[in-house]
Amino acid sequence: MYRTERLVMREWHESDVEPFAQMCADPNVMRYFPSVMTPSECEAFVTRADAAITERGFGLWAIEVDGRFAGFTGLAIASFDVSFTPCVEVGWRLASWAWGKGYATEAAKEALRIGFEEHDIPEIFSFTTETNTPSESVMKRIGMKRREDLDFDHPNTPGWWGQPHIVYSIDQATWAEYGG
Repeated sequence: MYRTERLVMREWHESDVEPFAQMCADPNVMRYFPSVMTPSECEAFVTRADAAITERGFGLWAIEVDGRFAGFTGLAIASFDVSFTPCVEVGWRLASWAWGKGYATEAAKEALRIGFEEHDIPEIFSFTTETNTPSESVMKRIGMKRREDLDFDHPNTPGWWGQPHIVYSIDQATWAEYGG
């Protein structure tokens, strides 16, 4: 478990599945994804996220704000077939009530710190559809730099095949100088 000024980032609990499923059924939350998620897809996501944390010591952590489930952030292994994978990706998804408060930025910065300082990851990436300006803004705020040379059309997600994605990254030296 990790704490920031306003957030708790922790392993998932069974009680998180229902609010996570509600969040992922919200078309506004999922507007930059191929579709909303079903409750069974959400349950499988939570199981995989928890297993990754147990296996690697990092992963996609559940986020709490004042004891309330707010979404997730963390580090995942991206392994689909593009030029820069496999890689470690920082990502986030928040319930709409948690938008606009800086929680994604706060949590993503802590995820970067964990990756660089506790797991000695040399470089961390983030990517999204080219229309997802809210997530791109978070990438900029956490010190990541645009990598136009790595932009790609998504190769293997149903509903995203060929969907243009933009890429950002930050390396450990840059984090040590500016981010930490």
